[in-house]
Amino acid sequence: MRRKIKTPDGQAAIEAYLAGSASNEQLATGVRFLLEELGSNHPGNAVEVRIPPFGAVQCIKGPSHSRGTPANVVEMDPESWIELCLGRLTFEQLLTDSKLSASGNRSDLAGLFPIFVA
Repeated sequence: MRRKIKTPDGQAAIEAYLAGSASNEQLATGVRFLLEELGSNHPGNAVEVRIPPFGAVQCIKGPSHSRGTPANVVEMDPESWIELCLGRLTFEQLLTDSKLSASGNRSDLAGLFPIFVA
């Protein structure tokens, strides 16, 4: 996967988020950086992770899709995504609190987090 966000820019966005001072642009950069990290660490097209309105990534090896809604989708808000990626919340907590939706038999990504430690 080709990275679009440079590591220092992604780290700076995450640090701003952790400090409680992230602008909307920094929040978007942090979300996209972490999506790229997930896609790089777990390449494939079996699961689509969506963080509206900032981005999405396809990841995990397995059956892929090419049109329409994928069979395996994970979706959550930007703040929940960052908290999950940093290990401050778990996949299970977000599911229980209805902050995350996961559909499809390959959509349980609990074992992939945290993916980044700031």
